Amino acid sequence: MIPLLTADEMRTAERQAIEVWGIPSLVLQEHAAMGSLSLLPPGEPLEILAGPGNNGGDALALARLAKLEGRQVRVWALTDPAGWRGDAAHQARLWQGLGGAIARAAEPAVEVRAWRGWVVDGLFGLGSRSPLAGEAAAWARALNASRLPVLALDLPSGLDPSRAEVPGEVIRATRTACFGARKICHGLLPARSWCGEIALVTLPLDQSPVAHLHLLDRPRLEPRTWDAHKGSFGHLGIRAGSLGMSGAAVLAAKGALRVGAGLVTILCEPEVRAEIAAQIPEAMVRPWQGAVPEGIDVLLAGPGGIGQIPPWEGPLVLDASALREGEGPRWMDRPGTAITPHPGEFARLFGLSRPLLMDERLAQARQVALGRPGVLLLKGAQSVVAGGGLDDLWINPTGHPGLATGGSGDLLAGMVAGFRAQGLPMRQAVATAAWFHGAAADRLPGPGLLPSDLAAVMPELLRA
Repeated sequence: MIPLLTADEMRTAERQAIEVWGIPSLVLQEHAAMGSLSLLPPGEPLEILAGPGNNGGDALALARLAKLEGRQVRVWALTDPAGWRGDAAHQARLWQGLGGAIARAAEPAVEVRAWRGWVVDGLFGLGSRSPLAGEAAAWARALNASRLPVLALDLPSGLDPSRAEVPGEVIRATRTACFGARKICHGLLPARSWCGEIALVTLPLDQSPVAHLHLLDRPRLEPRTWDAHKGSFGHLGIRAGSLGMSGAAVLAAKGALRVGAGLVTILCEPEVRAEIAAQIPEAMVRPWQGAVPEGIDVLLAGPGGIGQIPPWEGPLVLDASALREGEGPRWMDRPGTAITPHPGEFARLFGLSRPLLMDERLAQARQVALGRPGVLLLKGAQSVVAGGGLDDLWINPTGHPGLATGGSGDLLAGMVAGFRAQGLPMRQAVATAAWFHGAAADRLPGPGLLPSDLAAVMPELLRA
């Protein structure tokens, strides 16, 4: 897991190091400056933008270190340095003590035309909340039009560290020196797209920062034993498939089998049994007779127009037609259950407005899942995993818009159930399936991507 911190969570970690461990804030600033300077090509001239806060202090410390290396360095400020306070004022005195000047620009667009080398963006950092305005916005427009390479200190000015959305003008970074730990803006789109290449700069913190939001990292799967057999990897029942919608049952079964489920039985409407059996000989196909047969370890219900959820006490995965209006709380309160809605289904399940923005999706997922044993997979670009008795949210970073096609969700539901049938805890099964589903797409071009294409590359991914 890769933690993504809010500004407050990062401040807590820094305050712990300063007030409890006893490390001076200026030492943190020097580490940030040294790490950032190492990310710049040697010898390049630097144009440095310094704001009045701690981010400006980082920029001035970098300017001083670069000048001591013999580089050509100029510093530009938004406000009169005489009004600066704290560490920024201290770093300004050190810079000026080396003979360095701090300039102001009446028209940033005019100044930028003559610049060469790299620009260091130290206008606003962890304390940024409001959109850029006035001179700061003018700097953003001028730099973005110039295409000069930009190193952002901690985050590009104009982003809110605690949000995925972009509030207004932003300085587009070529590279971002991320201090101490990634913030939400470093991991979630669309903010992530403004950061360029992200390099983590280590700070001397006495403990790892605590985060309530994480990016999924590459899963680690246990190797199979030499004497494993099909009974070792679970028996999945899939209640899916009705007239005109038999393909959903086939894709769900493919998803489960391709991730390694030992046995799959499709429980379909009688009129489509023959056509489903002809498409996937690797699965057992039975007409639905009103009850889940003996020997099933996990049940998936809903794909292919099946709204009926059979009585079942064991692990349960619900998708598509099984996600009925207003029933979200019921399933989130049921242990051993996973629901896999897209945003429209999610809104109907919980009586909420459809979450259009990433920040809304995070807030609503946290709201419906907090403290509940059921697991939510809110699908979409950067799918959200929540619940399972945990307070934190997990975000899936894999995949691309080629996944926006019919049948993709059926395959994913089968993958979730297939991993659960092999013994993974439900939340881990959901997260692992989401990651592999997106990672399979990342190996293939799009658009025009078919869900069966994803299934075909799954064995290679699992071996890796």
